[in-house]
Amino acid sequence: MLSRAQATAAIRAGRVRVDGRTLKDPAHPIVPERSRIAIDGEPQVRAAWRTIAFHKPRGIVTTRRDPDGRRTVFDLIGEDARGLNAVGRLDRATSGLLLLTTDTQLANWIADPANGVRRLYAVAVRGAVTESTVAALPVDVEVRKTSARETHLLVGLRSGKNREVRRLFEGVGHEVTRLKRVRFGGLELGSLEPGQWRDVTRAELLAAFPGVRIGRGG
Repeated sequence: MLSRAQATAAIRAGRVRVDGRTLKDPAHPIVPERSRIAIDGEPQVRAAWRTIAFHKPRGIVTTRRDPDGRRTVFDLIGEDARGLNAVGRLDRATSGLLLLTTDTQLANWIADPANGVRRLYAVAVRGAVTESTVAALPVDVEVRKTSARETHLLVGLRSGKNREVRRLFEGVGHEVTRLKRVRFGGLELGSLEPGQWRDVTRAELLAAFPGVRIGRGG
């Protein structure tokens, strides 16, 4: 399977055909579950429908291939990652719940900011976070434990912007030392240990993401 950058290059080189027509625009919308795709004349066999919940450890990147040779979530999952793509990303220093799926319709719906899917993070920051600081933050924050040295919080967001939690706390003078996503929509990380994953059913997804669109297949 090609990475996003490799797929873009292949399309621009005229190597990709969709439903019998050469595709030249990487931004051209298609629904992979409903399209016949060939690369260099070889039909691409779509993997069976599958979605997994994965506990991403710290120090692991979410890209399929890393130019710097760092370990990726796909390295950890191995052959079981065939056909899967991550729904959004967690940066290298962030751990916790990551969804991976073969269903592009599902992934696009969850990632669309218009759907306001809530993410819940367990956060540790340096120093004592005051009530006035919490009130000034434009997100849902619950202080769980505080001391002069460190504060533990739960932070809820409805967007998946890169480094958003870290930037929010840096903006009020607190460095984030640990960041873990513990809930994504209605799905919880639960008892999964770092590096472990489990399959998620369609029924779970429908309950966890009201109004979600799930593709056909599998």
